[in-house]
Amino acid sequence: MRERTEDIAVALFGELFMADQLARNRLSKVLPKGMELSHFGVLNHLARAAEERTPAQLAKSFHVTRGAMTNTLAKLEWAGHVHIRPDWDDARRKFVSISPSGRAARDAAVQAIAPLIADVVNALGAERVRAVLPVLREMRTRFEED
Repeated sequence: MRERTEDIAVALFGELFMADQLARNRLSKVLPKGMELSHFGVLNHLARAAEERTPAQLAKSFHVTRGAMTNTLAKLEWAGHVHIRPDWDDARRKFVSISPSGRAARDAAVQAIAPLIADVVNALGAERVRAVLPVLREMRTRFEED
């Protein structure tokens, strides 16, 4: 019996959602004390961007509300992991950058999660993981277009 496209889609997304939930749970457990996945995501983004971002740009990048991003940034600022400064040309806007403390916290988080991620890649095989990446990237870009 031939599988219908809808059945394949339901199976695919069921696996993706479960893998996402399990990965988030496992990663959350190994992150440094007090760090949440959302914190790591923002710190990692800022470290890789190597330039300031506005809270609105960050919210858009992470597909969250501005309020949710403001909450995350407030926690990161309180911990000393980000610097938030006003835009000197437009007082209504702010800019966010990663602090040296934030870079150190991000690096510690990477060190904590890297073995877990590497174990999964090793168990599956690097070639198999490399083969599925283009499909996942294309799925992501299609959803980003919507």
